Amino acid sequence: MKVITLASIAALTASIANGGGLYQAAEETESSLPLQWSVGMDVVWDSNTNPGPAATDGDETFSLNPFVGITYASVTPQTTMALYARLGLVYYLDEPQAVGSDEVYGQSRVGFDLTHRFSERLRFTSRNYLAYELEPDYSQGFGTTRQLGEYLSWSTDNSIGYRWSERFATYTGLIFTDLKYDDITNADRSSWTAYNQLRYQLSPQTVLTASYRYSETDGSDNASDSTNQYLLLGAEYRMSANTVLVLNTGAQFRELQNAGAEDSTDPYLEFSMRTQVNQDWGYRAFVRYGAEDYDTVVQTGILPPVTSEYASKLTLRVGLTGEYKISPRLSVFGGVNIINSSYEDGRNIVGGAATADADEILVNAYIGTSLKITENVFGTLTYNFTNSDSDIANRDYDRNRITVGVRAEF
Repeated sequence: MKVITLASIAALTASIANGGGLYQAAEETESSLPLQWSVGMDVVWDSNTNPGPAATDGDETFSLNPFVGITYASVTPQTTMALYARLGLVYYLDEPQAVGSDEVYGQSRVGFDLTHRFSERLRFTSRNYLAYELEPDYSQGFGTTRQLGEYLSWSTDNSIGYRWSERFATYTGLIFTDLKYDDITNADRSSWTAYNQLRYQLSPQTVLTASYRYSETDGSDNASDSTNQYLLLGAEYRMSANTVLVLNTGAQFRELQNAGAEDSTDPYLEFSMRTQVNQDWGYRAFVRYGAEDYDTVVQTGILPPVTSEYASKLTLRVGLTGEYKISPRLSVFGGVNIINSSYEDGRNIVGGAATADADEILVNAYIGTSLKITENVFGTLTYNFTNSDSDIANRDYDRNRITVGVRAEF
């Protein structure tokens, strides 16, 4: 019974911790879990730290990352509620060399999901996420390079689902998201998105979907505001009781509120998959391709300094994460994120001169192992490698991190 409980906690944590992210094939909590606490410490060696706004390549550091966390779930015939929180910080034993760096940074996140069934036909769903962090979480869909500094991000997605007949249903909702950096200019974004999805049950395993989304984004400082509309066709396919695929593809219509910028129509694709092959092995994956509003204002020249805004930033994001349980005490886990961005139609912020197009690819991969030391104490060892290959000045780098951690659950 203890093994089942721990597996359920892991599934709950993964689902809510990525709330609002790109792993969309999330599994709704199926059973109640009592309040579970965890407390722990990670020791991290970093070959290339850069927490400040000014890059210092090759800054090697050690840091301590203490944290405390909770998980909780309540399931009744009418209401499903799940909560996840992890509060922590990053303490550098030696202050990083980058200008503007500190010794202590926040590294915390909270997630809360709620589904209430008013009747067999009508339900309300709310997915909420809040993070104050230093490291970017690439599965959230906004980070494209290494950390720039602490940021506050949150997202709330609230929708009403109604089943009009045995086969036809709709979901109508509103999403608010916000991203704010403490010390970085041109990077903040606030947006809201209204959406409506039509759903048709083609078979017990397949649901066909048609979606319309309307989104407005406000950019900070020199970043332009934008409007995006999406027309998408898709499907949700349950290959088995433990495997779900979600696909949406279509067109993205983008309008940039910037003098001289042209409207654009681009292809759009999003795909996610969740599978639990057996009791010991499970993994999740996502793919997203489209025009993004994040990280569109960049420094394209060093001497002299040149800052440019790109009207088009087409980005392909691919993610994969999984875990395999070797024995009741030992498991291995790993994952990879690949982000390929194409910066086009750039203009110098000062003077408006055209800026050359640029391509950038970032690969972030990790592998680790978890050992159950006692009934409630776990140890972890993780290696993380990041490589950035960019045409943009000062954005090429390699980074290696080794993390040794211990946590207690009770």
